[in-house]
Amino acid sequence: MPSLTQAQKNAVEELLRISSIIDELGDLFHEAGERLYLVGGSVRDALLGGLGHDLDFTTSAMPDVTARLLSRFTPTTWDIGKAFGTIGALRKHDGQEWQIEVTTFRADAYEPGSRKPIVAFGDNLADDLVRRDFTVNAMAVDVRTREFIDPHGGLEDLAAGLLRTPAAPEISFSDDPLRMMRGARFASRLGFRVAPEVEAAMKSMAERINIVSAERIQGELSGLLLTDSPRAGLDLLVRTGIADHVLPELPALKLELDEHHRHKDVYEHSLIVLEQSIDLEKARGHEPDLIGRIAALLHDIGKPATRRFEGSKVTFHHHDVVGAKLVTKRLRALNYPSNVVKSVALLIELHLRFHGYSEGQWSDSAVRRYVRDAGDQLERLHILTRSDCTTRNKAKATRLRRAYEELEWRIDELAEQEELAAIRPHLDGTQIMEVLGIGPGREVGEAYKFLLEHRLEHGPVDDEAARQLLLDWWAKRQS
Repeated sequence: MPSLTQAQKNAVEELLRISSIIDELGDLFHEAGERLYLVGGSVRDALLGGLGHDLDFTTSAMPDVTARLLSRFTPTTWDIGKAFGTIGALRKHDGQEWQIEVTTFRADAYEPGSRKPIVAFGDNLADDLVRRDFTVNAMAVDVRTREFIDPHGGLEDLAAGLLRTPAAPEISFSDDPLRMMRGARFASRLGFRVAPEVEAAMKSMAERINIVSAERIQGELSGLLLTDSPRAGLDLLVRTGIADHVLPELPALKLELDEHHRHKDVYEHSLIVLEQSIDLEKARGHEPDLIGRIAALLHDIGKPATRRFEGSKVTFHHHDVVGAKLVTKRLRALNYPSNVVKSVALLIELHLRFHGYSEGQWSDSAVRRYVRDAGDQLERLHILTRSDCTTRNKAKATRLRRAYEELEWRIDELAEQEELAAIRPHLDGTQIMEVLGIGPGREVGEAYKFLLEHRLEHGPVDDEAARQLLLDWWAKRQS
């Protein structure tokens, strides 16, 4: 964490860097008799020396006034958040695009039992800042005078790497229970620790997260998983009991070890797999990948339901299939898009498939089926399967790594020969109807399936051979 002196130096440098943008905005609002402040994450990031091109402001102006002023600043504005007091704008300046959001002073709160906050506009900065989630996000800079405003000691907490709430945490979390999950996200994103009284309030108020909508919970959970180091935040959610309400399958992975310790800690294993998948994601040059990270975290979600003791062994038979069903149910409850749900479920269902390869040589047809079943999730399956090796047995780890390298090599080799990424039957539906002299119907689908199975099992053939295969199949069917 930066020292106080360094943080202040960072802020001066960052504000100078964006001065041409904020000076123009400040003049517009001042001439209209309104106050404007750079606020929240923008001030925090400036103090950390990493202010980007997304700028957050708060103002005394009502939303209609803000919209009118911003339209003079740039032709590109939007009011999708107007009901919550926020007007957005995009401004190109000095070769950069700046995304700006200006929000009227807020005084929101939840009523007991409500699932949505009551939107209320405030009339002063002090009330706005005390209602923010954490002190490190409750600092502001007067755009016109450059006065630094920090009524809750956010600068010192930033230097100490501490997450505290401006008001008593019970009040803050009562006003908006989602702030408890936001604390977990910031713990991971910033590498900060949560103040003891804040964690105590999270534990005692965990159940209140149930009044928050699934969409808002999903947003925070995704934001946490997309940080560079999600473990700290996930551990905090589990430790405080919040995960019991928003993602109960995660703490359920903390299976009690039997007296002979016949299986590894599934919860700890899952976090390691997530960390290893993030490392591989970066090594392969990918952007942070939500689908891959959810799959890595929850790949063993089916183990608690399938654990059995068989003599001296513990088994989890079919936990891949059970896990795919469980994760589908959970992600749908959190209102994730259908493509996310289906992709994660497929990855979990397939995550054990490779182990058949590591135990013996696969035929070309088995490799084709592996690629076909993975479809457009093949790269994610590569990452998940490689990450799922957490054994401390170096010889075993080396054997698994080499086996998967061989599988990937064989996939690449076959792909060059056969266009594996687009495995289809030799003939399409129109061609099938033409060869057999039939119209649309069930028989076309069955013929398509026959040709696809032949393609997977034996590889590609030319059109003439495909037509003869189809005719032979049809003759046998007719007889």
